[in-house]
Amino acid sequence: MENAVVTKSFQFAVRIVKLCRYLQTEKKEYTLSDQLLRSGTSIGANVEEAQQGTSRADFTFKLTIALKEASESDYWLRLLRASDYLTEEEFSSVYADCKELERLLTSIVKSARSKSEA
Repeated sequence: MENAVVTKSFQFAVRIVKLCRYLQTEKKEYTLSDQLLRSGTSIGANVEEAQQGTSRADFTFKLTIALKEASESDYWLRLLRASDYLTEEEFSSVYADCKELERLLTSIVKSARSKSEA
């Protein structure tokens, strides 16, 4: 059975790796792209760790970190767009994927927390 958040976070990480490679080779931008590379790939790593959580609290904690990393990636993408390193076209698609991950992770974290409290 396919797990949507696992799949989407991995696909997002692949897009981020390719985007950062483009930013570094074509735009000679290293600082912001390095920050984006770290946060954007960390989402999936934390989602993977959450799958092996030793408790509901551990699972929720790891997904909360993934959500924070998604929020940070959102910031770096907006900054790269605002500083003209990304065109609107380059920005829009990857940003939409980031927002989708944020919504998905928010929903899972809220659900996991409510089950913990029950």
